[in-house]
Amino acid sequence: MRRKFLAIIIAQSLAAPAFAAEDHSEEHAKALDAIVVKATPLGSSLGDLIQPATVLTGAALEERKAATLGETLSREPGVHSSYFGPGASRPIIRGQDGARVQVLSDGTSSMDASTVSVDHAVTIEPFLADQIEVLRGPTTLLYGPGSVGGVVNVLDGRIAEQAIDGGFAARAQLGTDTVADSVFGMARIDAGSDRFVLHADAFYRDTEDYDIRGRSEIDADEDEPEGTLENSSLDAKGGAIGASLIGESGFLGLSVSRFDTNYGIPGHGHEHEDESQNKGGEEEVVRLDLEQTRIDLKGGLDNPFSGAESLRVRLSHNDYGHVELEGDEIGTEFDNQELTGRLDIVHGEIAGWRGAYGLNFTRRDFSALGEEAFVPPSDTEQFGIFLVEGKDYGPWKIEFGARYDTQSIDIDGASADHSGFSASVGAAFAVSDAVTLNASLDRAVRLPTSEELFSDGPHIATGSFEVGDADLDEEVANQLDVGLKYRSERFNGSVSAFYARFDDFIYLSETGEEEDELPVRQWSQNDARFTGFEAEGVIHLSESDSGHFDIRGFADTVRARLTDGDDLPRIPQTRIGAELKWHLGPWRASAGPVHYFDQDRVAEFETETDAFTLWNAAVSYRIDADAASFDLYLKGDNLADEDARLHTSFLKDRAPLPGRNFTAGVRMVF
Repeated sequence: MRRKFLAIIIAQSLAAPAFAAEDHSEEHAKALDAIVVKATPLGSSLGDLIQPATVLTGAALEERKAATLGETLSREPGVHSSYFGPGASRPIIRGQDGARVQVLSDGTSSMDASTVSVDHAVTIEPFLADQIEVLRGPTTLLYGPGSVGGVVNVLDGRIAEQAIDGGFAARAQLGTDTVADSVFGMARIDAGSDRFVLHADAFYRDTEDYDIRGRSEIDADEDEPEGTLENSSLDAKGGAIGASLIGESGFLGLSVSRFDTNYGIPGHGHEHEDESQNKGGEEEVVRLDLEQTRIDLKGGLDNPFSGAESLRVRLSHNDYGHVELEGDEIGTEFDNQELTGRLDIVHGEIAGWRGAYGLNFTRRDFSALGEEAFVPPSDTEQFGIFLVEGKDYGPWKIEFGARYDTQSIDIDGASADHSGFSASVGAAFAVSDAVTLNASLDRAVRLPTSEELFSDGPHIATGSFEVGDADLDEEVANQLDVGLKYRSERFNGSVSAFYARFDDFIYLSETGEEEDELPVRQWSQNDARFTGFEAEGVIHLSESDSGHFDIRGFADTVRARLTDGDDLPRIPQTRIGAELKWHLGPWRASAGPVHYFDQDRVAEFETETDAFTLWNAAVSYRIDADAASFDLYLKGDNLADEDARLHTSFLKDRAPLPGRNFTAGVRMVF
């Protein structure tokens, strides 16, 4: 029934242009060609990419921005959220998360500890983003073994690559919401001359425990409190200062940024039987106090030497640490010192082929100290080289690429060395000006992480005692992706289907044993299969004196199993969503539902998740003044006040999504 329902919806969406009202909005058909995807060294436009991709920018990005990156992208096709409360939420792409999805800040790793554990925050502030890019499927050729599932690239403009129009630009935002009595704000300034640009930004967010419908625990006793998710508050602040020298043939810039946050881990605590420590044997709340300072250097040259069109270099240093607080006491302390660098060179055309080659390296010193340090201290070195090439043959566009990576992890005098070769080939065929068919075949290698190799201890975030395996082999993904894109004045749409076969897929398996009163989970390997599709379409209904009306719809699904037939855990629910958009002069508005189907294909010892529907709406009004513009906005999320639980979340049985919420604020541009 579910597959039939989805097939009907998608067929109707793709057929919709034949019945859409007359419209002369040619800019919609050209919009994809105007968006440049910075995550690719060739600077391809969104419409020219063979690989499935989504770019959020402009008004669409402003409407989606949320407190975490995972929540900001949670309504994009193929992208879900790991949701570990409002303080930690990482993107999941096509059912893959953690070390299989690379999160980048302007092309460089976020360099936090979010891949180590789901309760660790991504140290990127979405409200400061100019553009967010999502590349679905393997992007290992460009960003290494940590991007088998895909890449999320956040552009924040902290290092300017060109002069500011008019010499000055600034924006700010203030807001509050009802679900957590939050107060948040951000400000940014860019100023300079034709040769020099200064940048400064800052953000602040303070929230209380958020409201929910009913009780947090699915099987809670009737005497349990309801209406609020305890220990879900957070406090976050940070900012950056950057400077760039701009020349006729290139640029050189430096930025220093800071990210601080303190947030609760809902649904987690530590019981103390000793009443002198905690009266009545109650649980102490667990909070995470995180600090990160990073320094980024970026430069570029146009036509640096014969045969090269451009050269870009990035070098980043990271000083990251967080402590897990059990009441007022420090339980576990994490530290991550990291240095990463990247070089991209775009070569001139050779026999019609245009491409790029480059290298990247990472040096990481990671440690976790304390009673619940389930991962031992380790030193990791990674190095990779890559080549990507493309050529147009009339209506055909051909791309191929290759990459080689090495990795060495040292721990307590022992070491684990791995290497891998990845390759990709893709093609797109322009059937007409409106229709393009595309397909790609990838062989992507992921090298095991130190957590998968050497874990040995209680991991409270996942509620388990994790045991690694130092003999894990490289994980190999062979993926086929086929798709169709349709673009016209009245309709833009795309559909992609994928099949991924994983050899030696690394996952946490249940052992049925217990250690320290926690279930023992072993990092294991087995072959696995991922299949699914995404579809998205925008119908431009009409444009008249009563306004411009659009309808956006999307759907996605993924099925993931081991080859022995067992389902993998925490695979996203199938979704379908729709949104009616309207704008007229200074007014903009949107409203629509996102329906999550139930998830009954679950792994052993995993509970099923019920279906739910999230109704969302937004309205804004722009006031233009001589030197500034002001957007007054009001958003409503989960308007039906559903008890909504994400199957992708470790906390789904103890921490639902926030209840009905209204957010109001003002965005200012100077």
